[in-house]
Amino acid sequence: MDSQAYKIIKAQSKARNKAIVLAAQDIGALPAVKNLQRRARADGNFRYFCESYFPRLFTLAWSKDHLKVIAKIEQAVINGALFAMAMPRGSGKTTLCQVAALWALLTGRQPFVFLIAATAEYATGALANLKSHLSQNELLLEDYPEAVYPIRKLEGESRRCSGQRYYGRLTHIGWTADEIVLPTIPGSRCSGAIVRTAGLLGNVRGAMHIRPDGVSVRPTFVVIDDPQTDQSAKSPSQVHERLAVINGAILNLAGPGCRIAAAMPCTVIRNDDLADRILNRDKHPEWQGERTQLVYKFPSNEKLWAQYAQLRGDSLRNDGTGKEATAFYLANRAKMDAGAVVAWDARHNDDEVSAIQHAMNLRYRDESTFWAEYQNQPLPEEKITDGLLTVSDITAKTNGIARGLVPVGVNHLTMFIDVQATLLYWLVCGWDDQFTGYIVDYGAYPDPKRAYYTLKDAKRTLAMVHKGMGPEGAIYKGLEATTEQLLGKEWRRDDGAAMKIERCLIDANWTTDMIYQFCRQSRHAAIVMPSHGRHVGASSVPFSDYKRKPGERVGLHWRTPNVQGKRTIRHVVVDTNYWKSFVHARLTVPMGDPGCLSLFACGDGFDHLLLGEHITAEYRVKTEARERIVDEWKARPGKPDNHWFDCLVGCAVAASMQGAVLFGTDQKAAPKRERLKLSTLQRGTK
Repeated sequence: MDSQAYKIIKAQSKARNKAIVLAAQDIGALPAVKNLQRRARADGNFRYFCESYFPRLFTLAWSKDHLKVIAKIEQAVINGALFAMAMPRGSGKTTLCQVAALWALLTGRQPFVFLIAATAEYATGALANLKSHLSQNELLLEDYPEAVYPIRKLEGESRRCSGQRYYGRLTHIGWTADEIVLPTIPGSRCSGAIVRTAGLLGNVRGAMHIRPDGVSVRPTFVVIDDPQTDQSAKSPSQVHERLAVINGAILNLAGPGCRIAAAMPCTVIRNDDLADRILNRDKHPEWQGERTQLVYKFPSNEKLWAQYAQLRGDSLRNDGTGKEATAFYLANRAKMDAGAVVAWDARHNDDEVSAIQHAMNLRYRDESTFWAEYQNQPLPEEKITDGLLTVSDITAKTNGIARGLVPVGVNHLTMFIDVQATLLYWLVCGWDDQFTGYIVDYGAYPDPKRAYYTLKDAKRTLAMVHKGMGPEGAIYKGLEATTEQLLGKEWRRDDGAAMKIERCLIDANWTTDMIYQFCRQSRHAAIVMPSHGRHVGASSVPFSDYKRKPGERVGLHWRTPNVQGKRTIRHVVVDTNYWKSFVHARLTVPMGDPGCLSLFACGDGFDHLLLGEHITAEYRVKTEARERIVDEWKARPGKPDNHWFDCLVGCAVAASMQGAVLFGTDQKAAPKRERLKLSTLQRGTK
């Protein structure tokens, strides 16, 4: 066979194989719609869509609250409204919103649906539910074949997406971990519709999809599912940040001049959390918030219910099932139900008789959880009675001086750097000789470029900025950059005088050897000094009882031990319990009085919420031992970030080292006693 004939045969074989592949990739004709009447009715009625296509999800009869919420969701999808709903835990609000996303897509009302959750992990889980419905729900396949049939032809293999065809034309279907693109089918209302997911604090800005015809599509319907976590609900700064993202980035996703629809299922975890604020129609009327409850009126016969609770508790404590309590309820049901109004009559477990009994069991199990999770009315929190200022107290303690400007009267500028593996937190303070203090500036390195952040969720870290270095190398470089920026700077006082930072302490409790090396080699070695915080409790030996050794400096609950060994550099050891109480006391001093500590003025959208959270991240417990009463400081539940609190404490210690003295705390040396000779004593005894 000559070469030309071989080439012809090879080309024919290639064309034949390509035709076979294309034929295998082509999904062929779509199945006919099985029930046109059902589909037509469901297209215009969200409740009917839920009942007809998801009977296994919605098995119980609807409550009045459900019907109200369903109607609100329907209007949000059709008319582009914003709707936030707080329903009792387990009422199906998240499921309703996910089904609403499918309804919006399949009916062609919303070409781009964005599913947003508190975290990216939760958002991915929501998309997985939609994938399950589209790939397994036979009723959807029957009536919406133009969208569902091509998905079924993938047979769970996402790699088939790129080659799938409909009568020879690519469907451009998408099936990834964070996005579904419905197939492009001529004549289909939902042709090329998209549903995408993201975490609330993830990459939500500028979401866009370019269709095969070149048309760009932006999100038109957003489902914001439970936008807060238990941790974020406790943090005013995180509540503020998440609310800003929702009302800013998310509600502007549709682009200029376009209205966006949104549904937000949520639960009120704490008073004044994100959900509580959104649901407040006075503060956010645009959200049309709806707050429903499990119980609208509790039973009036408290005595019988107390007996019921006792019977049930006794049964469960003795490995029973609580059936004795159920029998008591059945025998007295009319009296025990009197006065009660529950939202959902069908909601109770198999071993319970009624929704009222179910609600009371939930209440007896955990009172605070019941009011938060099922009533959306959290109980007032039990506050730690430590007499400390709140976040709002601290953020209000501003002095009117601009950020970075040093007030008149300041004689000493001090700085502290709190060393963490991912960030370096720093704070600069100005002080006069009587310990009146001013927070001049604070921040973190590398700059997170965000108003609100935690150490755990920092997007820009030392490792990212200083790539190719180990953890200690990145910290060393970060210290160089931070000290060069702040210690080499002339700080302008508001009378025109130029000042420089006199003393900078650096946290050396972690990566100690490297911190000592940095302080020894730094070009600012005369200013920087390693600092070690010590927990001096009531049972510990107080600093005042330490015997001073030659070469040591001893100040107000701090000392600089004599250097020896390989760490031949002076450092300071600090009684952190004392100085944390000292700093909080300064914050309580009224403006204008000596010893007052205040913050620079806010402006341009900047506030001190995050700083306030750091300063209030610990509470004190008065402890008595060895005839001493000491404030011992402990982290609050959840161990929130306290790094700027540590920085503020370090700045105060540095000011004491530079000569600042608060009236009443100056330590006067004991009078020197003259040494007596033995002969003098002997003469005195004669």
